Order: sequence, then structure tokens, then C-alpha cells
Amino acid sequence: MEIKFIAKDIVNVKADAIIVSAYEGMKQPADDAAAVDGAMGGIISQLIKQGEIKGKLNEVTLLHSLDKLPAARVVVTGLGKKNELTTDRIRGAIAETCRRLRQKGATTIATTAHGAGINSISAESAAQVITEGAMLGLYSFRKYITGNDDNRREIKLISIAGSKAEQPAILKGISKGTILAEAANAARDMVNEPSNYMTPAQMATIAQQSADDYGLEISVLEQQQMEDMGMGALLGVAQGSQQLPRFIILLYRGNKSSRVDVALVGKGITFDSGGISIKPSEKMDEMKGDMAGGAAVMAAMNAIARLEPKINVTALIPATENLPSGSALKPGDILTTMSGKTIEVLNTDAEGRLILADALSYAAQLKPRHIVDVATLTGACMVALGQICSGAFGNNQALLDKVIAAGNEAGERMWQMPMYDEYRELIKSNVADIKNIGNRYGGAITAAKFLAEFIDNIPWVHLDIAGTSMSDKEQGYLVRGGTGVPVRTLVNLVLSLAR
Repeated sequence: MEIKFIAKDIVNVKADAIIVSAYEGMKQPADDAAAVDGAMGGIISQLIKQGEIKGKLNEVTLLHSLDKLPAARVVVTGLGKKNELTTDRIRGAIAETCRRLRQKGATTIATTAHGAGINSISAESAAQVITEGAMLGLYSFRKYITGNDDNRREIKLISIAGSKAEQPAILKGISKGTILAEAANAARDMVNEPSNYMTPAQMATIAQQSADDYGLEISVLEQQQMEDMGMGALLGVAQGSQQLPRFIILLYRGNKSSRVDVALVGKGITFDSGGISIKPSEKMDEMKGDMAGGAAVMAAMNAIARLEPKINVTALIPATENLPSGSALKPGDILTTMSGKTIEVLNTDAEGRLILADALSYAAQLKPRHIVDVATLTGACMVALGQICSGAFGNNQALLDKVIAAGNEAGERMWQMPMYDEYRELIKSNVADIKNIGNRYGGAITAAKFLAEFIDNIPWVHLDIAGTSMSDKEQGYLVRGGTGVPVRTLVNLVLSLAR
């Protein structure tokens, strides 16, 4: 799909459909909607008066122009209350509208920079979120569907109409929005792949391709190298699988300093059965997505390399399967991590924190200025926060604030969780330095306190995306399957730190 700028009034654009906006409580159409209304003989005004167009958020009203306009159809998209308009509302409304038009067989769409000039929303920001909304909302994963659907038509072109004066800002917004959406969709592709294809080796292959495409430096550690480095926790999880583990390292150099400014660490469990502490069979198929953190970190690196901020970023992805077998890790086993700390394993389904222990230890040895890890870590976080927002934990309030702000900008909500010292008591072990689970309460927090043991007091944030990494329905710019959370947050964070 191509998204481009055109220097035209929306009423003069030839397309299968054009999109204009309405706001809740408005008495008559305004701006571009007013021009379209005039060309169509007042039909939009009439429908507003009759209460058929209310302007409620994500309301989509489809009209036929009947040759009164070059465009065949007009869609009036509700953006809610004008004083509550945000870029994320625009992003979601455009996604809903584009999906509706795809259902109607449209292949070319034109729109304007909705919201520009309202609530400090710039033309550039409006163009960016329109681009993101369209690309994220129209995403689908159909790689393994072999039948041809002759009736399915895809949108090929979206034009954002504006004045010559707006052209530089809109083009800049389209460019950034495209980069961010393509990165998020790349992460979605990885999460949606079945685990018989998305193995640790395949994750390494994708990382190599990213490095080739975007000029990243790459190293991939094999099992023997991990053994030499003492990564006993990662290898302990991996020992139950016939798939050999990989430890993927990507580096983007944006400045001349040799120091790493940001280390991004992503959990890469390509399938999680729970190991010997096996999960229930219901919905176990979704555990192919337990590498969503690793996918997000890898995809974010693609976007960072394309946007070229003046900052050095490394990504670390420990990748393995967690399966039961005669050689698998057992409850009661004790593992020695790369840092030298020992772990009593009481539940083999708490494996994500084990592989992250070695990855965070590796990150800490690089002595970066900041560490951010991303993981589908705990069902407890999903119990606490549902599928609405990710849990944010950390040891540095300034960095936490930056991560949460970056998430708000992306529309990827984060909620800060407590990290009181008392939670550390719950993971004390009688036979090792720490154990890999606490009691039944506060599980997301005790998991975060476990990770905190391995970051060497470097400013650090942990994002638990167990509830937000996948969606079971279409809503706004989210579609069924992988969501790509928090790719755009990570990119926004790195850009803000570079500034």
C-alpha cells in the first residue's frame, strides 16, 4: 500500500472514497466536510440534523456521491468531542474507517490531515497517525492461507490532501508513520508465525536480514559460546528442547562514542509449553507468541536505524523453546547465572525471567546508560491490568516517566507498578540466592524484583506485555493476533533520549 501527499482540495480528488470528519455535538459540518457537504447538496448537514451522524468516536457513515464529486463515496468519520481529540483517537478512527472501506471493495482512498490545528496537533503529527492508523488497521496475516479469495480486495493507495504550504510537514509525518507502522507490523508477523517456523534459529536469520537491510551490527551466540560465558539460566531452559538456543545481539551506532546509551532486552521464548510444570492445553497455541518481547525489540531496531537518531542502541534477544522432555529442567533444580548468582527453580513455567537473568547480566556488563527489557512475563500482570495496558516496573523514576510518555505518544498505555523492598523477601530461597517464583500474590511484581537482581543498579525499566502483546478482536488499529506492542514506544523512547 502506498501513502502519498497530494496538493488538492479533497472535493476535487478522484478516488473510490474520500474521508471527512465530524465531531460530537456539532450542529453542522465544518472545514473540508462543509465543502463536501456543499458539493453534495447538503446531505451531511441533513443527516446531522436528523441525528444519523452524531460524530461519536469511530462512528463511520458511508455515503454515495452519485457523480456530484470525482470520488465515488464519501465517508464521514466521527472523532468524538473536539476538546478531547488526541492523535491516538485519530489513529484508531482512521483504522476503523479504512477497514470498513476495504470491506466495501475500495482500493483508493483520499483524506485530509484530520485534527491538524486542534489541541496542539500539528499537520505532521496528524499525517503520521493517519499513516499509522491505516497501515496498522489494515494489517492481516494470511501467509498460510492457500485458497484464493477472488472477492477480497486490498487498499492500494491512500492520499493525504493538503495545501502546498502543508506539504513538507505532511510528507515528514507520512515518512515517520510509515517507518513506525512497518516496524510494528514486522513484529506482528513474527508473533503470528507458528512456532514450527519461528524457531530460535529463524529469529536469528530474521535478525541477520535486518542487519543487512538496515546497516546494523550483529552477533549471534551459539550454545557453546553461552556455555563459555556461564549462561546457565538460559541454557537450563533450553535443555528440554531439540531446537538449539540463540543469543542475538544487534547494535546501532548513531554517534561516535563507544558507550551504549540504551540496551533493549527482549524475551524470545519461541514456544512455551511450561516445561515440566506444563500449562493447561486450552489456549496453549497462543504460546507461540511468547517471543513477542524479542520481536518488538528486533523490530524497533529496524525503525531506529531508519530514523538515524544520534544515539547508540543495542538489542539483546535470548531465544529458545521451553519444552518438557527427559532432559528438561525440573522443579527443584538450581541454576548458576552469568552473573554468578544461583537460582532455585520451583516452577519451570517461570522460564522467561530465567533467560532474561542472563540477558540482563550481559546487558549490565556493557554498562549502558539505560536498560529497558520487554517480556510476556506473567499472567499475574494480565490479571492486574487486563489487556488494556502493559505493566511498567523500574528502579529509576525519570526513566519510567520517559517510557510512559513514549507509550502515551504511541497510544501504547503503560501503568507503573510498585517495587517496594518488601517484595524482595518473597523470592528469597533457602538453598540458593533467589528462587524463581514468590507466593500466589503480586506475581508480576516479584517477577520484576527477580529481574532487578541482574541489572547492577543501572537505570532500568521492565515492561510486562503479557496482556497487550496479542489481541483477540479488531478494535481501532489493533487486529486479531500480534499487536506489535511496544515497538513504537521503544522507538519514541530512543528518539526522546537522543534529543
